[in-house]
Order: sequence, then C-alpha cells, then structure tokens
Amino acid sequence: MMFLLDTHTFIWYLTDNSRLSNQVIELINDENNQILLSIASLWEIAIKQSIGKLTLNQPLPFEIFITQQLNLNNFTLLNITVSDIAVVSTLPLHHRDPFDRILIAQAIVGNIPVLCADRIFDAYPIQRLW
Repeated sequence: MMFLLDTHTFIWYLTDNSRLSNQVIELINDENNQILLSIASLWEIAIKQSIGKLTLNQPLPFEIFITQQLNLNNFTLLNITVSDIAVVSTLPLHHRDPFDRILIAQAIVGNIPVLCADRIFDAYPIQRLW
C-alpha cells in the first residue's frame, strides 16, 4: 500500500522522535508499503532551514543528505502535478499552511493515506493515519 508522509512525520522518522506513533513506524518500516515524500516537504524543510526555524543536525549539504535518506529508507519522491494544484485551488480553508494544503491535494488526487499527526487534515476527504 502507498502512504504519503507529512513533513513532520518525515523529520521525526529521521530523528527517531518519540512523538512518532508506533503504528506509523510500523507502516513506514513495512517493506510491502511504498512510502512517498512530496517534493513540497523538501521545499518546506529547505525554507525552514534557511530561515533558522529547523535544524537537522547533520554535516552534509542538504541535497546530499536528503538524497541519502530517500535511498536509505527507500522513500519515493512525489512530484507536484497540475492536477494537484487544481485541487488546491478548490480546497476549503480549514488548513491555511500552503505546504500542508498541497499534501492534502496530493492525497486526494492519488487517493493516498497520509501519515500525519495534524488533526486538521481530518476536515478533508482523505485518510489520515497516526
């Protein structure tokens, strides 16, 4: 089965954060599942790093670190499509974060459950697991 990681889920998984639920860890670690990471999440991480709101505490350049983590964890990068953006334009404003809104749209378009702690996602016609 396919699952889409929210940005915080990706970061918490990489940092072995205790806030990550056991269910999510099991889903990510299950070799039968395809774990997707949106290019929007990488964009969000890069922006937050550049403005000092996020530190990944690793010595490698961003591109090398992310590429290594994608390969090491067998995560698949999910690009943003015109269909995804079209859905964003129709979403109600339950959630105002632009990065989360594109993840929600990608989940709708691809009918992909999202691994996410944010309960605001439940206001949209997607499946959120935590």
